[in-house]
Amino acid sequence: MDAINRLLVAAREARENAYAPYSRFSVGAALLTADGEIFTGCNVENLSFGLTLCAERVAAFSAVAAGKREFTGLALITDTPQPVTPCGSCRQVLYEFSPDLWIISANLEGKQQMYRLQDLLPDAFSAEF
Repeated sequence: MDAINRLLVAAREARENAYAPYSRFSVGAALLTADGEIFTGCNVENLSFGLTLCAERVAAFSAVAAGKREFTGLALITDTPQPVTPCGSCRQVLYEFSPDLWIISANLEGKQQMYRLQDLLPDAFSAEF
């Protein structure tokens, strides 16, 4: 199974664990490290919305907690008519570690869209500043 399919399967499984009682918008993410490991995340909501974490950041923080700092790919799964992109906060967090990250987003029906993080976050805030 190629990397994209592995990531999509892992993201779909992670989505099943989402805690989204307020928005009912469950998201699963799977992040591929440079050495081939996969870290997953799901969104975790809180009644105090500012404390909510997106699936992408949960996956990234899990990878960082395990000592991983280089990522090559990310898959997202949602139950939406069209594939979605990461929010601005997630884009910035991911950019910190992997400006060249590729992202595949899919819905439950299998519709897919590929992105490059640099295209989604042009002129990103970075250490260069």
